[in-house]
Amino acid sequence: MKERPTFPARLDFTVGKPKASRPATGHAHSVLSQGGRPPVGVLSQGVGLDSSAVRMNMVHKLAGQGITDPLVLAAMRTIERHRFVDSALVNQAYEDTSLPIGLGQTISKPGVVSRMAELLRNGASGRLGRVLEIGTGCGYQAAVLSLLAQEVYSIERLRGLHDKARENLRHLRLANLHLLFGDGMAGYAKGAPYAAIIAAAGGESVPQAWVDQLAMGGRLVAPVSAGATAAGQQALVVIDKTPQGIRQTVLEAVHFVPLKSGIA
Repeated sequence: MKERPTFPARLDFTVGKPKASRPATGHAHSVLSQGGRPPVGVLSQGVGLDSSAVRMNMVHKLAGQGITDPLVLAAMRTIERHRFVDSALVNQAYEDTSLPIGLGQTISKPGVVSRMAELLRNGASGRLGRVLEIGTGCGYQAAVLSLLAQEVYSIERLRGLHDKARENLRHLRLANLHLLFGDGMAGYAKGAPYAAIIAAAGGESVPQAWVDQLAMGGRLVAPVSAGATAAGQQALVVIDKTPQGIRQTVLEAVHFVPLKSGIA
């Protein structure tokens, strides 16, 4: 793995030219910037839901819940969650609640997104390297991750959501975010190894493919149901891949949509 770069003292989420990397093949699509310009719509100063004050209020609540990572809080303040939910639900966009996004799926609560992102970063001083997200959904968490990592591959098994995410993310022009349509259970071997892997769906166990694609020293965060808590419940699980072997830590109870294989 490449050494993590130091992060500037002053946060700068300007997206420039994508860094040189292996080409994304198959069904990968980049949400590219144009001419190295910064993302459009980020930190807008309008009124109502477009006001940065609305997101700042959400961030204050997240901090009150125990989120301390400054990069995570900055990313949550930057990405406009209301752009990723249906128009009928925009007034609930900045509440700490999950919301339906169609096809039986949901956008996770801001508290859960920030908690998992903080766990994923594990106190890193700068951006993570390459990250794999299982379950793009509407694209919100992928956008947050793009501000926390050098490169993000996000895979979605439902064509309808994959297309919706591409449309939701288009205005941000994130050069380091690659959206893929495929079976997340298999991960994405062409982008491996990953500094971190995060899943937005929970199964009875973590697929071996994910562990295989995790870089040495990398961390995986996912909801898991089997044996973690009482029957029918899920718990957040952190897996660290160390030279001494795999270390697994079971954390608090969570509720995610079920992890499924195949595409639809």
